[in-house]
Amino acid sequence: MATQTADIPVELGAGGDCGECAERLRAALAHHRGLVGVEPAGPAALRVAYDPDLCSLSCVTEAADAIGSGLTRRFHHEVVPIEGMDCYDCAQTIERAVGRVEGVTSCSVNFAAARLRVEYESGGATADPAAANHDRYAVAARIRSQVERLGYRLATPAPVGTRTSGPIGEAAAAAGEGFLPRYRHELDTAVAALLLLAGVAASAAGLGVAPVALYVSAIAVGGRSVARSGIAALRATHRPDINLLMTLAVIGAGAIGAWLEAALVVVLFSVGEALEHRAVERARRSLGDVLTLAPETANLRRGGGTVEVAVADLVVGDEVVVKPGERIPADGLVVDGASAVDQALITGESGPVDPAPGDEVFAGTLNGEGRLGARVGRAPGDTTLDRIARAVAEAQAQKSPAERWVDRFAHVYTPLVLVVAAVTAVVPPLLGAGSFADWVYRGLAFLILACPCALVISTPVSVVSALGRASAAGVLVKGGAHLETAASVRAVAFDKTGTLTAGHPQVVEVVAMPGRTADDVLARAASLEAASEHPLARAVVDAAARAGLPLAAVEGFAARRGFGVEGALGGRRVRVGKPGLFEDHDGLHEASAAVGRLESEGRTVALVGEAGRVIGVIALSDTVRPGAAEAVAALERAGVERTVMLTGDHRAAGAAVGAAAGVDEVRAELLPEDKVAAVADLQAAYGTVAMVGDGVNDAPALARSSLGIAMGSAGSPTAIETADIALMGDDLAKLAELIHLARWTRSVVRQNISLSLAVKAVAAVANLVGYLPLWVAVVADVGATLVVVANGLRLLRTGPLAGRLRAEAMLGGRRGQGRA
Repeated sequence: MATQTADIPVELGAGGDCGECAERLRAALAHHRGLVGVEPAGPAALRVAYDPDLCSLSCVTEAADAIGSGLTRRFHHEVVPIEGMDCYDCAQTIERAVGRVEGVTSCSVNFAAARLRVEYESGGATADPAAANHDRYAVAARIRSQVERLGYRLATPAPVGTRTSGPIGEAAAAAGEGFLPRYRHELDTAVAALLLLAGVAASAAGLGVAPVALYVSAIAVGGRSVARSGIAALRATHRPDINLLMTLAVIGAGAIGAWLEAALVVVLFSVGEALEHRAVERARRSLGDVLTLAPETANLRRGGGTVEVAVADLVVGDEVVVKPGERIPADGLVVDGASAVDQALITGESGPVDPAPGDEVFAGTLNGEGRLGARVGRAPGDTTLDRIARAVAEAQAQKSPAERWVDRFAHVYTPLVLVVAAVTAVVPPLLGAGSFADWVYRGLAFLILACPCALVISTPVSVVSALGRASAAGVLVKGGAHLETAASVRAVAFDKTGTLTAGHPQVVEVVAMPGRTADDVLARAASLEAASEHPLARAVVDAAARAGLPLAAVEGFAARRGFGVEGALGGRRVRVGKPGLFEDHDGLHEASAAVGRLESEGRTVALVGEAGRVIGVIALSDTVRPGAAEAVAALERAGVERTVMLTGDHRAAGAAVGAAAGVDEVRAELLPEDKVAAVADLQAAYGTVAMVGDGVNDAPALARSSLGIAMGSAGSPTAIETADIALMGDDLAKLAELIHLARWTRSVVRQNISLSLAVKAVAAVANLVGYLPLWVAVVADVGATLVVVANGLRLLRTGPLAGRLRAEAMLGGRRGQGRA
């Protein structure tokens, strides 16, 4: 018997989306008798090819369940927020240190989201459950202890879209927030600053050794956490970090008697860290806060009244009541009531919408002054807001090419700084170029100013700010790499239906062949198209419904990709689709006159055939999306060199839409594989090419493009998960805004990197010639860090970009008037 293929669900407990566990399951299952092949089929499924003579599908499924249960008992996954991370060096230190903890199999720290994701092992697949659970909590305790020794704190609650249902999260929750742990760094800094000021006053008053005692006290209070973190990081990772560099500089300053400067170094560094922490938290909140707005309770209709229940308890089909001023608890359809709903959270639209019964509403959006009844359409955890949350988490975890370059640079930079500082302190005096005290002082100054804080944070803070700005505008960018790609786009390809057009085609004419009626043709076509998801199919079904035509049951339905559909109605074979699908049908010549006339009018044409003969022609029309021409013109003003429309429709219809939208080129009569080839041609000519489509029907072309952009994604879970960038609404104007934002972000990142390196270079030269006190080195380092953070946070502001876009729109309007 031939090999059979099937997809089987994968259950891996709380770590169901863990790539390592999925690969372990795949590898173990590959040895099962009768299996020919095993490959991933999504985040929670495997595609298996098996020989039914040697094993059954149920046998394979049972084996997968058994292996998965063993993996779930053995490997545990948690995602826990971390407090106190101010730069990428902190994240890298935690990642390396936790990765060395006994029992930890993998660990990653997401600096942008301030989250630790860790996989750890307890016992084995067949270990005693009680012993395995004990091991689990023991490993979790070691992880938590390691993080705290480094000077950071595991926090609670977890961000939206993450899990902390495990020992680490439970321990963090049990520890509580607490005022002292949360603000210890700020309190230590304040006390150290007061001691420093007291020391300066004592020195001015000539109080003997009192100033030194106060300076030492300031160093001890303000620098203890820095020293503890630096030493713990060295022990855990065997690599120096920024805290260790600063600690060595302070110890060295004290060794040569520069107590005032040593205290200044500690206080200025602590103040700078506190300010940097606040600024970085602001960037994080810009991307995460909007996702915490989903309500926790809902008003469930029950027994003629309502009862308040937890949103997590809702199921598909429940009806909820949304009162004025409340947020909608789940995705669903309006069943009664009237109100204005602010959907800016999801779509970025500036004004409210007025949903009518049957219209879709989204979890987390704000109801206005009216009262709405809605039927739950998606279960909690699977709403559009939940999917956005997961996509945002993925976006935060991904690094852009610029971030990866900075990471590689910083990896070798810090150890090199220690070597250069040592050489600076020792070699010149040995060569007779000055005293040891002078060159040790310069070596300490170099140690401080060479800290890579500004460099390593210059890119991530800018990227996170830009992602937050885009998210607030209803543009979901799936990571810094895609934002960087958007900055380089030179050509944009558009799908026609639902992208450049409104996506609501209408049947405008039905031509019946002799012996048939228009209703007969429309009823047969609608019966077949009812099983299709294509926008044109929905238009045919809607037209039949308006005409009150009954639909017949279909047998053997099949989609002919790029051509149409076919199936059996009452035992007779029926086809609906493009003329190319009917070359073997009689009556095609008689229908050609009607086809030619309708196509010359710019209509989209579908033929209907039954039992090998064409019985009619259906003409459909769609309107160009409002604002499409302005959006295309804005892309050209943004520097996009070529705009192309790709469509499977005939040339006349494509040309009509293309002319109305103002694109440079129209490529018509394309099959899905032809669209992929067209995108490849554009990439060969222009390099970076963006493809804009609906995220479902254009999946191959979107995947082939340099940047796949899905439109109208608020109601499309597939688009949110598969596209590189998802426009949650239907506003094409956001494409130009996205490119402007991406290029502005690239400019800011380059400014930040250049500034951080330039400050280091200038300070290094000043240090070599002896004009750089230690406190100035700290100010240079901390100041550069704060400047690049503030520069990155500019991307959160709407003023400059909005003003630039308005100015360009006005300029474009004047140019248009001049041509007219």
